[in-house]
Amino acid sequence: MAASTPPAAPTAFGPVEATLYVATVLLWGTGWLPLRLQLGVVAPEVSGMLRFLISGAIMFVAVGVSGGKLAFRPRDHLLFAGLGACLFSLNFVTFYYAGYHLKSGVMSVVFSLASVCIPVLSALMFGTRLTVRILVGTVLGVGGIALVFEPSLVETGFDGAVLVALALAIAGTLLFSLGSLLTGVVSRRGLPLFSATAWGMAYGCLVFLLVTLVSGAPVQLEWTPRYLGALAYLIVGPTLLGFAIYLQLIRRIGASRAGYGTVLFPLVALLISTVFEGYHWTLEAGLGVALVLAGNVVVLTPGRAAAT
Repeated sequence: MAASTPPAAPTAFGPVEATLYVATVLLWGTGWLPLRLQLGVVAPEVSGMLRFLISGAIMFVAVGVSGGKLAFRPRDHLLFAGLGACLFSLNFVTFYYAGYHLKSGVMSVVFSLASVCIPVLSALMFGTRLTVRILVGTVLGVGGIALVFEPSLVETGFDGAVLVALALAIAGTLLFSLGSLLTGVVSRRGLPLFSATAWGMAYGCLVFLLVTLVSGAPVQLEWTPRYLGALAYLIVGPTLLGFAIYLQLIRRIGASRAGYGTVLFPLVALLISTVFEGYHWTLEAGLGVALVLAGNVVVLTPGRAAAT
């Protein structure tokens, strides 16, 4: 798509959009702990493959039963493959591996930077206006992340596993942001959203399979209530319901504005992490979260948001 093509105009943020927004926050804000609960016996890439194999199959059945379109042109499949790589596979691989060294709440704090990554990438890819507001929000967000990680980085050293996990989480956030913008392209081409999601999940599953083959990880299941319960919740909640709602939100208000919902994910995830994972708050971490939230609020509030 040419950079000069203007983005679609956003829908006003009304009751329907607010409901979709809140539902997205709750579904994805509660998804970080189940992601970490899957770590252990089953390799992350295998867990992801199983998650999207089941989710994708359900999506195809739903589209078929509803009479939706499943046949598309090769150029559309290239777009669906991009969605699969960015939104339904590689971003999850990075966060699964980051989860070995980061608590779920901390991962959600990194992920909240998507709210500033999306507008920045939109400016680079589509030529949308990058305002001073977004630049200030980016500085606040990056500074906040540094404060959240400062205790761990000092303890383990800047060449330690925590730093690698941080880099993986940031990479996953960038991939998710790119996938969100590609969803906007799907909308502007007039392609059926749920059909695109079904194909995107299928391609994402293929990416997971490729990563599994390259890593040599055994394809297996952990037959425990903990693992199976986490897998079931991730399929039904954040994956099927979460993505369906989020993609509808993008269609109604644009990727940049929809991405601002990540500002609230840390509040939900850190509270859950405090209760179930023993996350210990420090003054620096509290200030860091406050800066991340402030940076996102700066980007979100008054001023015209790009609607990519």
